[in-house]
Amino acid sequence: MHKLFILLVGSLLVSNQALASDANQLAQDAVIVDTHIDAPTELLKEWRDLGIDTDREFDYPKARLGGLDVAFMSIYTSPGEDKKGKARQVANMQIDAIEALVQRHPDKFAILTSPNDIARLQAGGHVLLAYGMENGAPIGDDLSQLEKFHARGVRYITLAHSASNRISDSSYDRNHQWNGLSPFGEKVVAEMNRLGIMVDVSHLSDEAVIDALRVSRVPVIASHSGFRHFTPGFERNLSDELAKAIAKKGGVVQITFGVGFVNPKSAADLQTYFTESAALAKRNAEAKAAGKPLEDEEAFDKAWDANHPTPPTKIDAVLDQIDYAVKLIGIDHVGLGSDFDGVSGALPDKLKTVADYPNLVAGLQARGYKDEAIGKILGGNLLRVWAEIDAGKGGTR
Repeated sequence: MHKLFILLVGSLLVSNQALASDANQLAQDAVIVDTHIDAPTELLKEWRDLGIDTDREFDYPKARLGGLDVAFMSIYTSPGEDKKGKARQVANMQIDAIEALVQRHPDKFAILTSPNDIARLQAGGHVLLAYGMENGAPIGDDLSQLEKFHARGVRYITLAHSASNRISDSSYDRNHQWNGLSPFGEKVVAEMNRLGIMVDVSHLSDEAVIDALRVSRVPVIASHSGFRHFTPGFERNLSDELAKAIAKKGGVVQITFGVGFVNPKSAADLQTYFTESAALAKRNAEAKAAGKPLEDEEAFDKAWDANHPTPPTKIDAVLDQIDYAVKLIGIDHVGLGSDFDGVSGALPDKLKTVADYPNLVAGLQARGYKDEAIGKILGGNLLRVWAEIDAGKGGTR
């Protein structure tokens, strides 16, 4: 019995090692596209040279280790920056920061503006950096800004973030002032179609997603979303009906890794946080107008974090989301949008940095996914949609 046990354990170890080796090889061979990495925001908070190994979740050595080929840098601006009139400046500064990174390391990074350029720009081991704008606030009320940001390389725009704006209602904002997209927002979507900028419906209210699907003449994407099936009542994640509608239009749902989107308790906490922080901001606005003392928003955030620790979450939570998505909307409509550097380290076990994509690949292999299917999830599906939108720019459908 003892010898049999040793043989069984030994066989299991060999099998696990082989699986890990296969996963690493596939991660290197496939084109991995991650549509949401918040490195630019972090660069403005505290500078790091992302061309070398750092304490950040994204940098060049980790990206090469994990097999990451195309990283969409999130050009994020907050509702607060929008209110102060600083969103456009902050967005351009973030793009400047990534351009500086590429200039500093032309042997490691290159800017990607078209899916047709991937093979050429990858030569020599480059990690390709594309831009996705999270929150359409930098556009302001000036439609011509879309062309300017397109010229700077922006290839998708998340129409709103944690508060409703001039373009769209947000899933986090209880005040759905437009009941979907605004009239200006419909013009924004049409102009994005013309320019070849992907319309991103992550963060939008359900009504706004429906409007975006109606107005857009090309597929839309959800750059970093989960499924509401796992987080009931959490509008930030997609309902089954909305996910099906995105797929029916030819789009893709990019699964996020953040614990706040894949863990039910954490999702409930996140929704409550945005509700309470919005209430705090409203009280402070009223207090300021009345000349009364303001509540300390920083103290509120610290107390919230202390009272709502991130629950331990396994990589299986993300794998379950992918499984559910594939069964619901099909293998051709699922991808990855991690939210690395954007969720304050609240990530599942074995998915802590861009070096960890092989762990996801191994998990998919263990669940019976073949290499071709995994390749679609890792990046093939997103590239297909991006190529279609890029090819269709300027025309009508």
